[in-house]
Amino acid sequence: MVGGMTVISRILGFIRDMVIAHTFGAGTSSDAFFVAFKIPNFMRRLFAEGAFSQAFTPVLSEYKTQRDAPSIKQLVDQVAGHLGSILLLFTITGIVIAPLLVLIFAPGFVQHQEKYDLTVVMLQITFPYVLFIALTAFAGAILNTHGRFAASAFTPVLLNVCLIGAAVWLAPRFEQPVMALAYGVFIGGLVQLAFLLPFLYRLHLLPRPRFKLHDDGVKRIYRLMIPALFGVSVSQINLLMDTLMASFLMTGSISWLYYSDRLMEFPLAVFGLALATVMLPDLSKSVARGDMRNFNNTLDWALRWVFLIAVPSMLGLITLAGPILTTLFHNGEFGDNDVLMTARSLVAYTMGLLGFVLIKVLASGFYSRQDTRTPVKIGVIAMISNIVLNLTLIWPLAHAGLALATSLSALLNASLLYHALRKQAVFQPQPGWRKLLLRIFMAGGCMTLLLWWGSGALSVWLNTGTLERAWHLFGLIMVGMLIYFISLIVFGFRLHHIRMMNDE
Repeated sequence: MVGGMTVISRILGFIRDMVIAHTFGAGTSSDAFFVAFKIPNFMRRLFAEGAFSQAFTPVLSEYKTQRDAPSIKQLVDQVAGHLGSILLLFTITGIVIAPLLVLIFAPGFVQHQEKYDLTVVMLQITFPYVLFIALTAFAGAILNTHGRFAASAFTPVLLNVCLIGAAVWLAPRFEQPVMALAYGVFIGGLVQLAFLLPFLYRLHLLPRPRFKLHDDGVKRIYRLMIPALFGVSVSQINLLMDTLMASFLMTGSISWLYYSDRLMEFPLAVFGLALATVMLPDLSKSVARGDMRNFNNTLDWALRWVFLIAVPSMLGLITLAGPILTTLFHNGEFGDNDVLMTARSLVAYTMGLLGFVLIKVLASGFYSRQDTRTPVKIGVIAMISNIVLNLTLIWPLAHAGLALATSLSALLNASLLYHALRKQAVFQPQPGWRKLLLRIFMAGGCMTLLLWWGSGALSVWLNTGTLERAWHLFGLIMVGMLIYFISLIVFGFRLHHIRMMNDE
């Protein structure tokens, strides 16, 4: 359900990006908007989807498992009061210090006064998105814990609709058309929050904000949140480091990184985020019941699905990077050079796709047990590694070096999370992993060879019509998927190899 809703959102997201690329290309105005959008978006992932959800969901799951309905409502009301107050203060502060935030996150813009000023003005419009979307994540966490996944998974669709509408209908009415996108972000955040309120009302959990200083549940959430602020969002911090360093590179670098990141995040969101969203409440309930066997089986089942889906996604994106970018974005202001430059960073980002998905799933194994310290320690190592790799790879590979550094640090992060779970003796892989991995990589190899042979030279794609590109790409993807799954079966894969183990 979550994956299906996310597919709808991501398809609309691609339409949104196609409209933005066609209208604004990869230049000064698009670079300015992407920074003005990335800063509140980073805060969203850090506070809302990151630390808050990972801290709130296990505590709420425990209340739901062990306490009565009035206690659950009291927790929701108290969290709403505390979270709303902090977010309001944070949002006002962010608007006031917008010039400083742009200086911190995109210091290279100072050399281009027009770009810097435009980014500051747009950031002051987009920053309230943090308030709206964090409260949306709060509402979504309540719904997810009660098994209502569809509504919260649908909300990103509304943001994409608002941004498409802003680019198509609002932009021509502005002296600086790109300003319409900033207002689209603001409206999109407000609409997402309003959309979820009726669903909370039906659960009798529509918050009435209360503010009690010493509420036990709220204090526990704070204790979990503080270290989780860093630990769960290391990959996002690394992506932001890419933007910071890219601000010193040639104009267009930030846009190239943005478009490649968006494509890489399609399988990450559709599968990785969806899996982690569903897993966290389930793992938390297993911990609350003391059922660690189900905890282990759920984690093992999820990891098998990660490799089954993420490996072909990674290989397919790397092989078809140029054709996909040409089909989606090569139009209007987005030229041949933009395709080539974006393809380089897309390949580099995609090399870490498996790591990005594994982090989402493995981190749930810690946060469901209310262990936020271990991911923080691992996150520090991964972040330092990313900074060192950024400084090393930016010189020979420019913006693609930044993407590659992020991917390598994500793989390191995932590896350390896995070994920590094993060391803590809370996860023991079930039998059959070696044969499963061998079959997946052999089938992925067959698919990659077919896609490489069928895609041909990028110059051919650049010189054909949009409709012809789309049909060719669609055919390649369909045939590639078919070959992958047929190869899996030929090599001996069966559905019971990824079925969750019984508790007997």
